[in-house]
Amino acid sequence: MKKGYLILEDGTKLEGISVGADKISEGEVVFNTGMVGYPESFTDPSYEGQILTLTYPLIGNYGVPDDSKDKFKINKHFESDKIHIKGLIVSELCEKPSHWNSARTLSDWLKENKIPALADIDTRALTQKLREHGVMLGKIVFKDEKNTNNSQRGNFYDPNIENLVANVSIKKPIVYNRGKKRIALIDCGMKNNILRSLLNRDITVTRVPWNYDIFKNKIKFDGVIISNGPGDPAILYDTHEVVKKCFAAKIPTFGICLGNQIMAIAAGAKTYKLKYGHRAQNQPCINTENNKCVITSQNHGFAVNAKSLPKDWKPLFVNANDKTVEGIKHQKLPFFAVQFHPEATPGPNDTNYLFDEFVEML
Repeated sequence: MKKGYLILEDGTKLEGISVGADKISEGEVVFNTGMVGYPESFTDPSYEGQILTLTYPLIGNYGVPDDSKDKFKINKHFESDKIHIKGLIVSELCEKPSHWNSARTLSDWLKENKIPALADIDTRALTQKLREHGVMLGKIVFKDEKNTNNSQRGNFYDPNIENLVANVSIKKPIVYNRGKKRIALIDCGMKNNILRSLLNRDITVTRVPWNYDIFKNKIKFDGVIISNGPGDPAILYDTHEVVKKCFAAKIPTFGICLGNQIMAIAAGAKTYKLKYGHRAQNQPCINTENNKCVITSQNHGFAVNAKSLPKDWKPLFVNANDKTVEGIKHQKLPFFAVQFHPEATPGPNDTNYLFDEFVEML
């Protein structure tokens, strides 16, 4: 087995074995605490620019499914048409999966997509380091670099300085005809199951790029959804301006994940980078309106500053673990957003009802 190394910006070097493509890669090293759901997670555009550490000790035991489509011609098993992670770090990778839906091994899938991966890494120790220090920049290499003491940030690729949304958004509008009600979906790195959740409710969806002005281009819609996506929400100025127009016109507007942060900024609030983010399918959130707890699927590194919310907005959900804002809502107008993924995939379906609540606003 070929050796590989994960080098962190603080000079830490972890040795493992290559189980993916033998390709040097750099990015932000983050961790996910989910037990399953790796095909959906790896293809989630929100992971663009990140080297993903999976804390569950055995990964790949149910293989990777095929590329089959559903009745809407959307991929059944993946959340986009490619793997978005920059690299994968695991403790143990299963090379002989057993599952009725398995079409290939995880290792083969990673190699096909030219994604490097290292196994035999102490992911527990790595996760503890990231929790204490916060997420760090890192790189996967396949040569034993002796000089790893230079931990200057400038020597590592930082995906957060780029407009990652521009890399993962579509380039021109796509219309999915379904029903009489119409939604403009601003694609900032949309997961497939968001689209599927709307089409299953007989909604016609016009999916547009992140910087597309739906007002100037006279798109027909009854409501607007801002999707999930990667990176820093504060740099998406074009999207902020479109959402401000939605607010001014009092159009029903729903944000998901990055969309939650974009709506908060458009309303006048501030966002900030979390120490190590929320990435898992087991994040408990409290609904502030009924005090009920829901288990949610999450993948984000930024959050909304609750104290910066204008007086006509309120937190709709808060994280039960760290009390961060997990959703916002306008006190009177039809605007609300959530930081988690109500469409799940992977994860629980506790909050799928939020799509129904939004459709009722149209």
